[in-house]
Amino acid sequence: MGGIDSAAAASVDSHDRDVTLLTEWLENNLGGTDVTLQKQRRWRPIWNAEVTQNGVRRKFMLKGDRTWPTHPYPLDYEMRMQRTLHENGIPIPEIIGMCRDPNTIVMEWIEGGREAGLMTHAMEDASVMTDDRWQASLLYMELLAKMHRIPPEKFVAAGAILPVGERELALNHYERFHPMTATVGVTHPFLEFCLGWMRRNVPKGRSTISFLTGDCGQFMSDGPNLTCMMDVEIGHLGDPMRDLACYRGRHPFENMGDIPALYRHYEQAAGVPNDYDALAYYTVGFLAEAIYGPIFGMHETGRGGDWVESAIQVAVIGRRTMDALAEIIGIELDTLTLPEPEPTPFEDMAFDKLTADLKRLPETEALPGWQRNIMVSIPTFLRNRMHYRNWAQREDLIDIAAVIGEPVHDAVAADAALLRFIAASGPEQDAALTRLFHRMSLRQCLIIAGPDAPDHLALTPTDPILHMKKR
Repeated sequence: MGGIDSAAAASVDSHDRDVTLLTEWLENNLGGTDVTLQKQRRWRPIWNAEVTQNGVRRKFMLKGDRTWPTHPYPLDYEMRMQRTLHENGIPIPEIIGMCRDPNTIVMEWIEGGREAGLMTHAMEDASVMTDDRWQASLLYMELLAKMHRIPPEKFVAAGAILPVGERELALNHYERFHPMTATVGVTHPFLEFCLGWMRRNVPKGRSTISFLTGDCGQFMSDGPNLTCMMDVEIGHLGDPMRDLACYRGRHPFENMGDIPALYRHYEQAAGVPNDYDALAYYTVGFLAEAIYGPIFGMHETGRGGDWVESAIQVAVIGRRTMDALAEIIGIELDTLTLPEPEPTPFEDMAFDKLTADLKRLPETEALPGWQRNIMVSIPTFLRNRMHYRNWAQREDLIDIAAVIGEPVHDAVAADAALLRFIAASGPEQDAALTRLFHRMSLRQCLIIAGPDAPDHLALTPTDPILHMKKR
């Protein structure tokens, strides 16, 4: 247990340092006393802060840098975009200031709630669309239309890049993500295929440029009232249809309600018809882009993160990306079934021991229960996956060989051969590669869902949308 104790001690030291420095910043810059900080379970360091100012207890929200590369925008950029939105009448938390060590945005606290948006949360406790949240969702679509009408020059002045022409409009954001694969040294055939398809299929006739949230659908509500928009860390200038596409990507893990009804409400608020072909294209882009961070996170050994959440997202979002792409190119996808589990008694004993020891780690301020449970989730996840690993790898290699036309004998060689094949392929291979990546990701989703779980969230398809353009 020495290694675990050392890791826990390092986490405590780092946590205590952050608390000390953030407390000092709040005291020195806000004139506050009696500072308390509570860390949330999120992808990035997010703190609820309470400070006494002039005898009054006030709350603030603190947002820090991601603990590994997940997107190409620095924290300063997020701060400037959020400030620009606030200055242009969008209800979003006001920027109070910025701590430089640890790099953290300090913003006003706004009352309201929303679900965390994590897949593991949704699988444990299904997301629900209440009547109140639905009313707030309709208000959000109206707010989104208002935001999309803000002149893009306002954001250019704050550091956003203005796309020029159809190709940049469609790809300028995505093309900033892909170079990160070289930066972190992680390549992936799935990402290479998606990028090639997107480059070949840029929507025609699109010219409207708006500031986009980047990860649309995130807002706080209190009863039926929308209290604020939130999270514009990947906000950028692009086609407003991309923001709408996020709704298809997030639902139903975060229950967004009746998606077609929301699209119609946005259309009425915007005063122009939606382009459902473009929306379908951006659904593929949004989902594929959402895999970069989790893939990088699975290779990351630094502090923080949620490895199992990353692994689940890679599988589920990958399959749903292929669902969205199959609708565009007009193909039917395969169905698969999970075989009987393979007994792995030796590995089960080892994972059970590791899980038990991790559960015994004492809960502290630096290691709250939710963070300890994230550590516990890794051996639990791997114990389950061991029972199907040989089946998934064997079937993946068979499918890859059938597509590329040459035998492959292990996962590393298969990835290398698949990357070469994708680099040399054009649209004639789109259908075969879509089916291949769907089958590969579906196998992982079946393992996540387990036997006898046909309605598991991991198997939920991306709802079709192109029928709406026939209205």
